[in-house]
Amino acid sequence: MTWNAFHSRGEILRAVTVAADARRDGSLPLDVDGVRHVFADELELLGALQLRWHTRLAGRIERELMSQPLDLEAAVVRAWQQTAEDLPGIRAIIDQHRAHPLDDAMAEAMGTATAKEHTLLAVMAGRAGTLDTGAAAVGAAIEGRARATRRPGRSPRHLGNPRLLDRIRAVLAA
Repeated sequence: MTWNAFHSRGEILRAVTVAADARRDGSLPLDVDGVRHVFADELELLGALQLRWHTRLAGRIERELMSQPLDLEAAVVRAWQQTAEDLPGIRAIIDQHRAHPLDDAMAEAMGTATAKEHTLLAVMAGRAGTLDTGAAAVGAAIEGRARATRRPGRSPRHLGNPRLLDRIRAVLAA
């Protein structure tokens, strides 16, 4: 892939993300200019969106664990919720295509991606190891907790009540 193609793909993916966030209906924004030129099919676009979700989630988990290392599971739940808040359109697309894949190839890809995400959640929460056969089930329960306790538009970073560690940092910085 040339630099121009890579750059173009990134810009189109950003446009797709903006469209998905505006729609939040779970449908792939195939009507965005350039999508059909850059992505071979729905599965390739979905894979790129899944990668964007996973990358953002992993980064959020790392940041949460740095600021709140004592309650690993709560940090992972908050990270999942914040990522869902940051990428609501992508989360809706993933959920839609996880529940209703377009074909067998998409069903298999979504099953693999979901298992990997759930394993990440379980491992980062300190509840399983990467080779544990039950890690995906543990991670699914953690995702369930994140969904059940999520209040859209009111994730912890949107509340006007900073955490104790953030207040201490602000005082020390002053």
